[in-house]
Amino acid sequence: MAEFELCQACEKDFENPDNRRFHAQTLACEDCGPHISILDHNGDKIAEREQALETAIQALHDGKVLALKGIGGYQLLTDARNSNAIEQLRERKNRPRKPFALMLPSLEAAHELCFINKEEQQALTSAASPIVLLQRHPNSAIIESVAPDNSLLGIMLPYSPLHHLLLHDFDGPVIATSGNQQNEPICINQEQAFDRLQGIADFFLTHNRTILRPLDDSIVRLIGTKITTIRRARGYLPTPITLTHAIPEALAVGGHIKNTIAISRGNQVILSQHLGDLDSMASQQQFEITLADMKQFYQVKPDRVMHDLHPCYTSSQYAGKMGIPNIPVQHHYAHILSCMAEHEIQPPVLGISWDGTGLGTDNELWGGEFLLITENGFDRFAHLRSFPLPGGTKAIEEPRRAALGLLHELIGDELFDFQDSPCLESFTKQELIVLRVALNKQLNMPRTSSVGRLFDAVASLSGLCQMNSYEGEAAMQIESATHALPSDLSYPYQVRQGSPVIIDWQQTIESIIGDFSEGQQTLIPARFHNTLAEMALDIALKANQSNIVLSGGCFQNAYLVEKILHRLQGAGFNVFQHEKIPPNDGGLALGQLMASMYT
Repeated sequence: MAEFELCQACEKDFENPDNRRFHAQTLACEDCGPHISILDHNGDKIAEREQALETAIQALHDGKVLALKGIGGYQLLTDARNSNAIEQLRERKNRPRKPFALMLPSLEAAHELCFINKEEQQALTSAASPIVLLQRHPNSAIIESVAPDNSLLGIMLPYSPLHHLLLHDFDGPVIATSGNQQNEPICINQEQAFDRLQGIADFFLTHNRTILRPLDDSIVRLIGTKITTIRRARGYLPTPITLTHAIPEALAVGGHIKNTIAISRGNQVILSQHLGDLDSMASQQQFEITLADMKQFYQVKPDRVMHDLHPCYTSSQYAGKMGIPNIPVQHHYAHILSCMAEHEIQPPVLGISWDGTGLGTDNELWGGEFLLITENGFDRFAHLRSFPLPGGTKAIEEPRRAALGLLHELIGDELFDFQDSPCLESFTKQELIVLRVALNKQLNMPRTSSVGRLFDAVASLSGLCQMNSYEGEAAMQIESATHALPSDLSYPYQVRQGSPVIIDWQQTIESIIGDFSEGQQTLIPARFHNTLAEMALDIALKANQSNIVLSGGCFQNAYLVEKILHRLQGAGFNVFQHEKIPPNDGGLALGQLMASMYT
C-alpha cells in the first residue's frame, strides 16, 4: 500500500495513537485509496468507481465475458444462467468440456444447487474461501454446459469486497475461472491481461493495486470424512509444513504437471503456490521467478536440489543447470513420502501410489504401485500388470488408445476382429491400419502399470469417453457414473506371487467386456471401483504392514478412496490419506524434500 499517498484526513488518523486506524495498513478511502476502472477490449477506459461496477454488472447481464482483477490475479466471469455466454467463453478459451467453477452470491444459493454437509459448509465459508467440489442436486437449475457429464459442481462464495459488491448487485451465479490462456499462469497486471486475454474478454474490471505474485483459487473436496486439498493456493499459503525433525536445507522442484516448488529450513517446509503445468514458456518463466523469489524471501541457500526421476521434465532439466548436486527421486516414492510427512508417519509403511504416469526405476511407466517404505528407501512390493500404450503420451489424450493397448495385451491381433466395440468404432479404418502395424511391431509402445490409464481404458471399453478434452476427463466420468447404479459387487482378478507381486486384471477386463456386450454397462463403473478396492485389501494383507498410506492423482476420486477406506479399515489397518497437501503432483515437491533425509 506504500504507493498510495495518504490524503490529509487519512494521514491524521494514521498518525494518531488514539485512533483505531493508527498505523493500519488497510486503506479504503475514496480519495486516496485504491479504486476500480472498467476498460473495453481495446483498453479504452469507460468508467471509474461506482459507475465502473454498474457497467460491469450490465455487461454480465448482456452475456459478455468480464476479466476481473482480483486478489491473486485476473478471473474470467460470465453469466452462469446464459448458455450462449458459457459457450462463447468455452470457444474463446479453447476449453470445450472442462468444468467451470461457479461463484454464488450466498450460502443459501449454494444449498439450492448442491448437497452440502457440515464439513463442506465449513470449508466453503472459511477464511480461505476455496472452490469446493460438491455433489449437485439431480434437478438443480444450473445449465449442463457449466460441467458437462459431471455430477460435481465447483462452488465458491465471494471472498473480496469487489466480489461481494458485484455478486450482491448481479444477484445470480457467475462462471469464475482463471484469467489465463490454456497451460499458462494467471495474469496479474494490466499489461499481461491485454496481451493474453484480449481475445477472450469483452471488458476488463481492474483496480490500481499491484499484485506481486499470481495466486489461483484453491480447490478442495470432501473425500471420506476429510476435506482434501486438490489445488493448494490462495487462502492456504504461505502456511509451512512443520516436521518433527529438522531435514537438510534443500530445494525440490516438483514434477512437470501441477508443479509446485518446496524449500526446507530447519524443521519446516515451505511449499509454493500451485504453478500449473510447465508446458508453456510463460509457465516456465513463472517457475523461475517463483524459485528465485522463494530463495530470496526466505534467505535459503540450498546445498542440493531434489527432482523427479524423469529426465525430460522441465523441472528436472532446470535442476541439472543449478550448479549444485541434483538428486533424482522416483515419482511414486515422492508421492508416498509427501503423505507421510503431512501425517508425521515414520517407516515402515505400505504406500499405495496410483496415478496416471511416473517413470519407474526400470524405465517403464509406473502408476499402479504398492511400495514398502523403509528407512533406507523403498521396495516395489506389488504392482498391476503392465500393458502397452499406443503412441505413448498421445494415449493420455485418447483413452481409446489405452483400451486398444489393453486389448492387444489380452488377445493380440484378434482384437481387430471385435464387433460393436465402442473403442474400435471411434477410430477410422486408416487409423486402425496404422495402429495395427504399430502394435504388432511394438513401435512407440511404452508399457505402463498405471491405474490412471486403466481408468481411461475402462472408460473407453464401457463407451463413456474415447477422447480426453482435459486431463482426467475419462476418470471423472467413470466416477460420476457410479452414482447411476451403486453396487457392492466386484470383478474377478488374479494375484501372481513373485517379487514383485503382480495383480493381473485380465479377468476384470474380460468381465467388463461381457457386461457391455450384454447391455449392462451401467454396472461397470461401480464394480470396477470395487475391484480396485479389493486389490488394495489383497495386497495389504500380503504386505502385513499396519500403516497404509494412499497418494497419487487417482486418490482425488472420492468414491474410490471411500471404498478402499471401508475395506482396509474394516480389516484393521490404519489408513492415511491426504488432507492439506494435494494427492496429485502438487504434493511431489514435499515428498522429494523428504527423500533428502534418506540420501
